[in-house]
Amino acid sequence: MNARVFMIVLALFVFAAPTFAADGTGFTLTSGFSMAIASGLCALAQGKAVASAAEAIARNPGAAAVIRGTLLLGLVLIESLALYTLVIIFAKV
Repeated sequence: MNARVFMIVLALFVFAAPTFAADGTGFTLTSGFSMAIASGLCALAQGKAVASAAEAIARNPGAAAVIRGTLLLGLVLIESLALYTLVIIFAKV
């Protein structure tokens, strides 16, 4: 699995290298990739967080309020990654 991830990252770097050319049009492609990666990772993290919270509530229904509050805080922090990426993209483009 690690070799597969390494090859994907290497391919992204190879394809992203021409985007830093002097004409200035390449940043749009790079910003699109960064937003796609950030959004995809946020979706995976949020799915794992919700699944874990649902399992925790199923195991201990008495702690549902505490688990729900912790889940919401975690989801807010996870979503902030995508929002920060979006703000950085708009600031640079």
